[in-house]
Amino acid sequence: MLSEEIINKYNVSSPRYTSYPTILDWNRMEFSAAEFAPIFVKAEQNKNHSTSVYVHLPFCESLCTFCGCHKHITKQHSVEAPYIDAVIKEWQMYEKLNGESIQVDEIHLGGGTPTFFAAAQLKRLIEAIKVKVGPDPLFSFEGHPNHTSDEQLQTLYDLGFRRVSFGVQSYSPIVQKAINRIQPFETVEKVTVDARKVGFTSISHDLVFGLPMQTMEDMMDTIAKTIQLKPDAISLYSYAHVPWVKGTGQRGFSEEDLPSGDEKRDLYEKSKDELLAHGYVEIGMDHFALPTDILAQALRGGALNRTFMGYTTNITDRMIGLGASAISEYGFGYAQNVKSTRGYHEMIDANELPVVKGHVHSETDATLKEHVTQLMCQFKTTFADDEWMKNHVSTFKETLDEFQKDGIIEWNENEIIVTEDGKPFSRNVCMTLDPYANKIPTQGRFSKSV
Repeated sequence: MLSEEIINKYNVSSPRYTSYPTILDWNRMEFSAAEFAPIFVKAEQNKNHSTSVYVHLPFCESLCTFCGCHKHITKQHSVEAPYIDAVIKEWQMYEKLNGESIQVDEIHLGGGTPTFFAAAQLKRLIEAIKVKVGPDPLFSFEGHPNHTSDEQLQTLYDLGFRRVSFGVQSYSPIVQKAINRIQPFETVEKVTVDARKVGFTSISHDLVFGLPMQTMEDMMDTIAKTIQLKPDAISLYSYAHVPWVKGTGQRGFSEEDLPSGDEKRDLYEKSKDELLAHGYVEIGMDHFALPTDILAQALRGGALNRTFMGYTTNITDRMIGLGASAISEYGFGYAQNVKSTRGYHEMIDANELPVVKGHVHSETDATLKEHVTQLMCQFKTTFADDEWMKNHVSTFKETLDEFQKDGIIEWNENEIIVTEDGKPFSRNVCMTLDPYANKIPTQGRFSKSV
């Protein structure tokens, strides 16, 4: 167990590394569709890689004050059909660039609140995208327990969806009030049972520790109720306090309402111990799954991957992002769509791919991306055959030695292995290898490690 002094030492602002480089360090802050189109075409010419599709459905009926996602708050459901029309049109632009239907191996619906949309609209969207699918497609979506109907579950299941994650966050009424997310246990229980009845094979619950007003008693009650429902997978996210990011809404409470770094670490450790004691296995940094779940199977087989969609079993470096603010990923880099729904509609109406910024990897970026992914998925990385790392490891040696002395890692000239105690600080280890993070102070750019 790490000492309080060590925990405080490494509880610093650090990137989450859902991508490498992180968005703030991209090198194309203005990236036109004309620049991006040939990159997309080149990536699609490689038929040895599968293609994932992420669809951002940004609408929510109310603002959750813990959320850092791109969203559009409205109760007007008249926005549904025009938005789905625009996403379908964007997809058709990609297929036109490709010259033929794109084989889809993975679809994820994120938000926002995907289940803001009526079942008929979701069906229209998916039927337009899944014209050509791979032999073992993996379709998943995020559902709001208060806004996921039996009709939506059945419709998505019939379209091939087998994974669903429900945003639970906390069962404490005090915490729920603070984050403006009121949903009783009975609501989550019903939607979980309903999803099982329909036939979903992987049901995940998203929990958050470090929320305002959250106590150890609250956290243990939430964990106990979660174990009672026995979801196949559990995300145990650290609350990312980034009130400086426009639109987060993280001003419904004050910093004094948040647990300290030590308290937050205790919330995580005790939650982790309970989950492990009840048969869950640790997946990457912040996920847990039953041994029978596909994420656990992928971890055992060394096939776990991490993308903007989170941990996934689909090993691909090609993801097409559709919708406002959606991010696309290719072996060559990244591209992000315009964030506002108004700007998105304007570009689609003008028959333009809505790409506005991106990143093209250097050779160093591509090398370090592999190491960051391995550290975030497997808690280790090897560089015995990596000339770049061998030539630059002396740059990191002093910091890596300090990590080792503090019990965060074990390392030698061929590999870095994150220790059991050091796992929550994997982001810190990645940051040591990250030349971008070492050039610009991370304070005020990223949330803290713990």
